Amino acid sequence: QVQLVESGGGLVQTVDSLRLSCRRSGRTDTIYVMGWFRQAPGQAREFVAAIRRNDQWTFYADSVKGRFTMSEDNAQDTVHLQMNNLKPNDTAVYYCAAGKRSIFAIASYYEYWGQGTQVTVFA
Repeated sequence: QVQLVESGGGLVQTVDSLRLSCRRSGRTDTIYVMGWFRQAPGQAREFVAAIRRNDQWTFYADSVKGRFTMSEDNAQDTVHLQMNNLKPNDTAVYYCAAGKRSIFAIASYYEYWGQGTQVTVFA
């Protein structure tokens, strides 16, 4: 089993920045990819970013490309999502996920999920 705990959400203004963190524990050696997803009220959960653990290759949704950066600190067993130039439509609950397969943007392929952290961006 793998446990994931997110932190770093909050209430910010448009164009502000936030950094989300996700600490993992348990059988982390089985994890191939880490991802971030988000879900706004009344909408489906959508892919945001992913990082492949063996080579740190990253993949982003078009809506966040150039504004968000995902990174990994293996010494701390933590992944981060640096979010810059935030916009009101970035408002959502952000979820950290861990998967064992090389599928990056589909939520159902991730086996483990955190509890989520709220990000609210106001104009």
